[in-house]
Amino acid sequence: MSDTQEGKTPEGEDLPHPEVRRSKMGVSLIWLVPIIAALVGISLLVNHYISAGPQVTVTFLTGEGIETGKTQVKYKNVVIGKVTAMRLSKDRTHVRVVVDLEKNASEFATKGTRYWVVRPRIGAGGVSGFDTLLSGAFIGADTGTSDEDQSDFTGLETPPAVTHGAPGRRFQLHTADLGSLDIGSPVYFRRIQVGRIVSYELDKDGKGVSLQLFIDGPNDRFVTKDSRFWNASGVDVSLGADGLKLNTQSLATVVAGGVAFQDSLGPHDETPAPEMSEYTLFADQATALAPPDGQPRYIRMRFEHSLRGLNVDAPVELLGVKVGKVVSVNLDYDPASKTFPVVVGALVYPQRLGKAHDKLAEVLGGDKETLFPRIMKGLVEKGVRAQARSGNLLTGQLYIAMDFDPKAPKVAFDPNAKPLQIPTIAGDFDHLQEQLSSIVDKVQKIPFDSIGQNLDGSLKELKGTLHSVNTDLLPEAKKTLQGVNRTVGTANDALSENSPLQQNIGNTLEELQRTVRSVRAFTDYLGRHPEALLRGRGADAPPPAVAPTTPKQGKEGQP
Repeated sequence: MSDTQEGKTPEGEDLPHPEVRRSKMGVSLIWLVPIIAALVGISLLVNHYISAGPQVTVTFLTGEGIETGKTQVKYKNVVIGKVTAMRLSKDRTHVRVVVDLEKNASEFATKGTRYWVVRPRIGAGGVSGFDTLLSGAFIGADTGTSDEDQSDFTGLETPPAVTHGAPGRRFQLHTADLGSLDIGSPVYFRRIQVGRIVSYELDKDGKGVSLQLFIDGPNDRFVTKDSRFWNASGVDVSLGADGLKLNTQSLATVVAGGVAFQDSLGPHDETPAPEMSEYTLFADQATALAPPDGQPRYIRMRFEHSLRGLNVDAPVELLGVKVGKVVSVNLDYDPASKTFPVVVGALVYPQRLGKAHDKLAEVLGGDKETLFPRIMKGLVEKGVRAQARSGNLLTGQLYIAMDFDPKAPKVAFDPNAKPLQIPTIAGDFDHLQEQLSSIVDKVQKIPFDSIGQNLDGSLKELKGTLHSVNTDLLPEAKKTLQGVNRTVGTANDALSENSPLQQNIGNTLEELQRTVRSVRAFTDYLGRHPEALLRGRGADAPPPAVAPTTPKQGKEGQP
């Protein structure tokens, strides 16, 4: 058994020994696969690192429409990157989007670059991003002008109105309030859109709004130092002697608002204004193109009656010309009379008087600072008084009118007072109320009670008189009328055609005719023979007139 264990067969023959062949190489070929894979991976990593662009992080309020690995970043509709990650900020108020830019888009990782999400929007500039309904939202980008690197950005919630490199210039406008204007609102020149509003912000003191607008080239050359800008939003309605007028720049300004500009009337400088020149945004075209108002002057007026309907910004007119506006309406107390007068403050612009102001300046001369008080002194001495008048009977709005009143009593006027105190008179409605009150007082003094008693007594007497007439006079009057009827009947019978009276009258008339003929013949004969008065009638005397015979008619008128 031991021999068998030593490698021999039971018959005693030796067993064959295995031959072990050793490879010349120390590593198996199977390891080539992972090595090659590692080399390919390393090459891909190196290639990605070499070809990869910068990575930036953009912060948005929400992640609406953004998907990791799908949402692209585009500039002028060319893909320059892709969203690779998206997470909430630490305070969970924003969304931080990680974007890998391409190698050739490294300029989008510099200071001043802007990012925004392009999605369907309806705004003042119209409808935008409509194509994203099918393709999905993407992130738009716009480069800045700086070379300083930056990797963290705050995304815009709305697309910028103007992208970098667009030809044109920016200008600054100042106004009291924004109104219906918004980013993207159009800017018009001669009713043609030449630009848009790109931004706005409150002034540092909070008393106004500053707007920045962009005028596209080459139309930006039409903005000069003498250009006037006004708010063209909505519809301007004016009612004058020539009828009702409606004016608007376009349908877009009615819906979304807009701005228009034009050079001032008269001679002006046509040199293009430099970029970021500042202008005032007026409320309407008439105010914008009006001559310069000059320095305003503050005046004060004291009214002893109610001024319901007089509001701030109500016009102040001098002889029908608007020279200012009301800036305050306050209630005061007079301890002497124990009344509550109304004190009205107003700003007036003397230069709005035009040529009248210039001629008064030449006539009065002297210091320009005291010119307006001296002008008002002369006007007050001539009878100019301030009066609250009705500007609209439907709304009851009032305005201040300074006009001549020949019946106004003389008052003392101090041109050195600050502010100037303009004397006032009662308004038209106050006069009307006084007249109505006087009429009412007179009507109240009429003794209606005694008049009513007297009228009642007179009516009773009239009633008694009418009763007497009905009981006493009417029967007698009836008898009298019956007698009159009988008399009239008798007269009719007497005047009928066959009555004896008519026949007698006819015979009498015939006798009168014969008598007249005889007298006429006798006078003719005497004219020819006057001696007949002495000698008597001759042989040639005319025969006496003979009455013609007429047939007699019967009672029924038959011959």
